Amino acid sequence: MAYFDAEHGKRLYYEYYAGNRRPVVLVHGWATHSRVWDGVIADLRARGHAVVTFDQRGCGLSDKDFASHAIAASIADTVALIDSLKLNGAVLNGWSLGGAIALGAAAKLGKRCGGLILTCGAAPRYTQAVDFPHGGAAADVRALANAMHADRAGFFHGLTGGVCAKPVSQAVKDWMWQVFMASGPGVGETIADLADIDQRAILAALEAPVLSMVGMKDAIVVPAIGVLAGESARNGTVVRFEDCGHAPFIEDYASYVAAQAAFLDKLA
Repeated sequence: MAYFDAEHGKRLYYEYYAGNRRPVVLVHGWATHSRVWDGVIADLRARGHAVVTFDQRGCGLSDKDFASHAIAASIADTVALIDSLKLNGAVLNGWSLGGAIALGAAAKLGKRCGGLILTCGAAPRYTQAVDFPHGGAAADVRALANAMHADRAGFFHGLTGGVCAKPVSQAVKDWMWQVFMASGPGVGETIADLADIDQRAILAALEAPVLSMVGMKDAIVVPAIGVLAGESARNGTVVRFEDCGHAPFIEDYASYVAAQAAFLDKLA
């Protein structure tokens, strides 16, 4: 297993799969870990792409006791990992809250970023503002941390039930719950941080091509956010999964990987 020293000896777990085609960096969603991407990793490798995935601070096999679990720290981690692996022209794919991390990292990479994929991304903004009618209330997002701390098992069990709109097996639900339960207490800071992040200006200035993949029955990230993301990017595309919820790479795997491949092929 490979680890990256991110902060004063605290380590992040990562995986690097070599390939001859453009590298893709997969950024998982809130409180999950790299295993959610296994099917996507397999497809990318079969198509010849180099692939990197990592467990964010407090998640999966990474250390749980970081001083900061803020989104800005995860953005910096993503850039530092890409730099350490000397990846050129990498495409970042961020799911859910990972979309905010991927977008922030893409902006910092600038011309070194080959493209950005937002998979039901919580970006460029997750909560409502005076000039942004989409999403929920910031106060409600901040309150999620307290709800999680009060009953982790029950909280994540309920969250698991809201991920997919299409019917999935009990085995998939059990697996998702176990993925969530592998996170540490610090992820409460991460979700609370999402309440106030606004990346609209960053997205509008991004030069890299953007693909926003939207589950139109998403109960976690309002679909209008994903549509807006693709439409407001300089070079953006929106792909809608009409019957999917928050995880089209699980709910409609074949269509999802085909859409990702089409985007990547255009960049080749």
